[in-house]
Amino acid sequence: MARPLRIEYPGAVYHITSRGNARGEIFKTDTDRDTFFEILNDVVIRYNWLCHSYCLMDNHYHLLIETPDGNLSIGMRQLNGVYTQAYNRSHGRDGHLFKGRYKSILVEKDNYLLELCRYVVLNPVRAKMVKNPESYIWSSYLATMGKVKIPDFLTIDWILVNFSQQISSARSLYQKFVQDDMGNGINPWKKISGSVFLGSMDFVIQIQEQYGPDKQITEIPRSQRYVGRPELEVIFPSGKIISNDERNRLIYLAHVTYGYNLISIAQVVGIHYTTVSKIVNCNKD
Repeated sequence: MARPLRIEYPGAVYHITSRGNARGEIFKTDTDRDTFFEILNDVVIRYNWLCHSYCLMDNHYHLLIETPDGNLSIGMRQLNGVYTQAYNRSHGRDGHLFKGRYKSILVEKDNYLLELCRYVVLNPVRAKMVKNPESYIWSSYLATMGKVKIPDFLTIDWILVNFSQQISSARSLYQKFVQDDMGNGINPWKKISGSVFLGSMDFVIQIQEQYGPDKQITEIPRSQRYVGRPELEVIFPSGKIISNDERNRLIYLAHVTYGYNLISIAQVVGIHYTTVSKIVNCNKD
């Protein structure tokens, strides 16, 4: 099975989840949680991350991380690796703590990050562990609200400025924003494309064009790499008369950017696949 997609670039924003192996606990005590925070703080400083929200559950955690330097993977190896070592020492065990690799969803910041910040802090409410987010001390909600000391690794400015320039007003509006979703159960994960992207189609296409198959690692599953691509019938609309130069440009686009194979393109265009191959090769830089 192909490994999960990892797209990294400066300024990327991710919703990260990591779960315990065999659904086991990854936090048994408050000391475990404090240790995790200490390690997260070191990682945020070392790799210049921004943490917009977090929630620690018993057998998994959620983080909303922005990476100004485009270095998610190396930071996550440090975070989960060092915490696993600390947890194993503390509890006299060895072996894997987490279930495989962490899961990361690439997020369109301006359109979806705020919604995800709400989703993350409402995890304990959805799990029926508490009746309201104020009652759960292991999420970023209380710190964002100014009810407890803000951890050094947490960035709250971006969230609050979306509501008001005045901090008291911003917190009041943020509180209402979170409470408004407590009964609705809005799940932004249902809007994810290809198990990888949370964003508009324009965002998906922009990332695909910038990190297409000729620029991205080969471990990316095909269904994820080409999510959001137009159908061949859209690229080559029937009955439309175009020049050979334009046809050749579209053939190159369909194959190199959108990943369609030569035979499929040939069938739609109405030429032999060897001709398609020659056109693609001639249009390469």
